[in-house]
Amino acid sequence: MPDPDPAALDRLRRVRGFVLDMDGTLVLGDRNNKGLRPLPGAEQLFAALAELGLPFRIFTNGTTRTPQQYAHALQALGFPVPDDGVLTPTSSAVDVFRRRGHRRVMVLGGKGIIEPLEAAGIETLPPLRGTTADAVLAGWFRQELTFEALEAACDAVFGGARFYSASQSLFFATAEGRQLGTSRAISAVVRDITGCRVTVVGKPSLQALRAAARHLGVSTAEIAVVGDDPELEVPMAHKGGALAVAVHTGIGHARSFAGLPEEVQPHLDLPDVGVLANLLATSSRRGTRPGRR
Repeated sequence: MPDPDPAALDRLRRVRGFVLDMDGTLVLGDRNNKGLRPLPGAEQLFAALAELGLPFRIFTNGTTRTPQQYAHALQALGFPVPDDGVLTPTSSAVDVFRRRGHRRVMVLGGKGIIEPLEAAGIETLPPLRGTTADAVLAGWFRQELTFEALEAACDAVFGGARFYSASQSLFFATAEGRQLGTSRAISAVVRDITGCRVTVVGKPSLQALRAAARHLGVSTAEIAVVGDDPELEVPMAHKGGALAVAVHTGIGHARSFAGLPEEVQPHLDLPDVGVLANLLATSSRRGTRPGRR
């Protein structure tokens, strides 16, 4: 591994909060996001963040669980994740829907989307033909997806509903290799048929980063975003002026990030989050405590 850029290390010392990806960065599970196991360096990173008093939020584009259920799954692995320590695309979707006045949302997804939306006072609707809605949100909808559900989503869009996707990633990382993302597949059909615009509420949208910053209580420029996907975390960090940290334990590898355009390359390109933990510890020993003014 080449020596990190001194300018990036200086920025790391001034970071006041972290946004961490989950799958491929901290853990890997199966294609249904179950059977999670820690990835190298994850425990070390949590220990370093606790030692330095640096807050974090985990932002996953997964929607198979509610944010709190994801937190509980990580707690079961021994990670010190608080109950409100995980965000999903639904977390940022709530902000978008409230701002745009969407009160009735057709959901192509399960309880991981439905419960947080309803808790925020937004009415959720199943994908049934003849249903009118202000918006349609597509998330994890694999085994349940039917042609009738696609028809209902298209009809709602033809009727004026705006279309939102939890994620437009082609793949997500699992212990079984990369798996096709359902949100993108659904979005492709609806966009092809209706010609609608697809608005992403998860990563790499700026709205997702802003939601994380709000939960951390810092500005987006004071955040470090850590992840394994060259199409997600690194571009999102650049959109918000955050520090972009890439790791090679999931979708991406060293060549993946090296091939990105210069303006969206990671500021730190590391083998795993354990190396990041070491960099944080080194910064602390030098007397410049990250996150402290």
